[in-house]
Amino acid sequence: MSSLLSDLNPQQLEAITLPHQSVLILAGAGSGKTRVLTTRIAYLIQTGQVSPHGILAVTFTNKAAKEMLTRITAMLPINPRGMWVGTFHGLSHRLLRTHFQDAGLPQAFQILDSSDQLAFIKRLMKDLSVDEKKIAPRQVQWFINNAKEAGLRAAFVTVDDAFSSRLLELYQVYEQQCYKAGVVDFAELLLRSYELLQRNQILCAHYRERFHHILIDEFQDTNTLQYQWIKLLAGVQVAQESNAAVFAVGDDDQSIYAFRGANTGNMKDFERDFNISKIIKLEQNYRSHGNILDAANALIGNNTNRLGKNLWTEEGKGEPVRAYNAPNDFDEAAFIVDEVKALRAEGVALYDMALLYRSNAQSRILEHSLFNAAIPYRVYGGMRFFDRQEIKHALAYLRLIANPEDDNALLRVINFPARGIGTRSLEQLQAMAKVKGISLWAAAVQQSGGQDSLIPQVDSEKTLKGIAGFVQRIAALRERCAALLLPQIVEQMLSSSELITHYAKEREGAERLENLKELVNAAAGFVHEADSDSLTEFLAHASLEAGEHQAGNGQDALQLMTVHAAKGLEFHTVFLSGLEEGLFPHENSLNETDGISEERRLMYVAMTRARRRLYLSFAQSRMLHGQTRYNVVSRFLHEIPEDCIKWLQPATNAFNPKAGNAGNAKAKDWNHASTKALSTHPWRMGQKVVHAKFGIGIIVNFEGTGSDARVQVNFENSGIKWLLVEYAKLVTV
Repeated sequence: MSSLLSDLNPQQLEAITLPHQSVLILAGAGSGKTRVLTTRIAYLIQTGQVSPHGILAVTFTNKAAKEMLTRITAMLPINPRGMWVGTFHGLSHRLLRTHFQDAGLPQAFQILDSSDQLAFIKRLMKDLSVDEKKIAPRQVQWFINNAKEAGLRAAFVTVDDAFSSRLLELYQVYEQQCYKAGVVDFAELLLRSYELLQRNQILCAHYRERFHHILIDEFQDTNTLQYQWIKLLAGVQVAQESNAAVFAVGDDDQSIYAFRGANTGNMKDFERDFNISKIIKLEQNYRSHGNILDAANALIGNNTNRLGKNLWTEEGKGEPVRAYNAPNDFDEAAFIVDEVKALRAEGVALYDMALLYRSNAQSRILEHSLFNAAIPYRVYGGMRFFDRQEIKHALAYLRLIANPEDDNALLRVINFPARGIGTRSLEQLQAMAKVKGISLWAAAVQQSGGQDSLIPQVDSEKTLKGIAGFVQRIAALRERCAALLLPQIVEQMLSSSELITHYAKEREGAERLENLKELVNAAAGFVHEADSDSLTEFLAHASLEAGEHQAGNGQDALQLMTVHAAKGLEFHTVFLSGLEEGLFPHENSLNETDGISEERRLMYVAMTRARRRLYLSFAQSRMLHGQTRYNVVSRFLHEIPEDCIKWLQPATNAFNPKAGNAGNAKAKDWNHASTKALSTHPWRMGQKVVHAKFGIGIIVNFEGTGSDARVQVNFENSGIKWLLVEYAKLVTV
């Protein structure tokens, strides 16, 4: 026990050794929250307060779940396989697999990942003759997933316009088709498991009795349904039932996923619903030097409605935050390249440096400059293994082996590799399945002679052989695989499907062949790690892994990524580029409730990724989306204390950081369109102004010089408008 609790600070020790009670741990960036979570679990088990089977631990990524299990097993001599540790989707999947009948699902139900779900929706819309130009399939997907994440079935969604009514109709048909096909999408996993527990009181009581301790990581990222799921399992407000102790760890200052439905309000609701008497704040930072933390604390302090904390470190102030004002984006990229070279010469590894940006559109010029400088780089979060074309094809074959009734899988590979099956033949097959109310596989079997054919006229004898040949191939493959181990099933599939033969003929097929061979290794690894030889579970694993970032290949390379992708990572040096109004904060945030606050949290996350050096840069002009934009420096740079920043070069068209108070005062009203524009029109982003006709508004953008200078203003009653400065006669408020 002494070794388990050694080297903890007082707040960490208090959190880990709490008695059986629900608690909110406000864990700042770099404060050791993962250690607190895993040590809490080990402490509860070692002190005999709970068995491994009595713990439910929820993370937001499979990577985090694996790390948690690895750390726990390093602390305690236990077998972690019986522990329920995983993501919301993973744990919901486990619950539904165990109780598939009670959940109204077939035993071999399959999971639709995002791309499969979109394909399903497109096929459904085509069957219903819905014009994709009028209603985009992705819009339908967004509508369905948002409703499910709010816990709403189609029957309970309310709409108030014709367009939304049409989306709701598609949601209703989508529900019916998914039920008929025995498939579930990601959002359905959680909703179905919640409904199962809510409906089946005996089953719910069983799990409430089992899980005495529920631990939630990244609690600030939970959405409405996830929080309701936690409350249901914990037995909140259930008469005469002892509630589980919920150990919620989160940081409201790092809530950056509102676009995914994350609700920071859950943290305050948790305080009320679980009668939280005390919040434990983990504020000691073990990652960054003091100047970085002081800058980040000052920035985030501009947000309101925070739970409140202030990061500090014993590591000293360290180096100041470095800032650079570039004339244009080419100069900004060149500056970053030069600094990367210098740091590399000092011994900092490229993999320990990250170049962050708010928008993917920024990366082109950065990549171009790095390429020309012969600096290896990797775009973090690129195409993932299970998302690659050849892997998706292979998984579709495996899904048909597990369940030939899977229409999406069948449509993906019925003519891949090519078997001479034309579009018309597929349309006829789909029409037959629709008329009969059967799956495409059943229709293909009937058309191929398994039963009386309902479509006597086909394109040609060759086409009939094509469909018949596919049916025969899958049927034979299923029979051969019945007695094989999982890795052998994958090998047999690759051979029988002719995927290997197909890609071997491609000019650029070598990499695809290597990926297909790696799928066999993935299956073998799954058997070892999960102690399971189930094809169904392996397919579920592949679907759940989709969306997780791949590990690097070990090459020393500079890391490029969006700020969102950087969440949870840390680096010796961080470059944050594009700190301009309209870019960061993003222009869309100006019209969203809490939009600027979320952008500020995103900036806070970016800054706290750096351990030793942090660079902030912006460009006075930038080529973006095919147009040159003349920029105003981001308000976020104004919010950083002057004594934390070191300007690496006097700004040519703005202010001189060595000019004393006068220069610093001028910095508060930077306008980087030009020196003339600055002196003639002292506007700044976020400034409140009044127009004689349009009323009160806020400046959100600025471009041009002289008589061509114009500002973009978001008026309270008139919306966003561009105005020529020379004639607008704006008055500051």
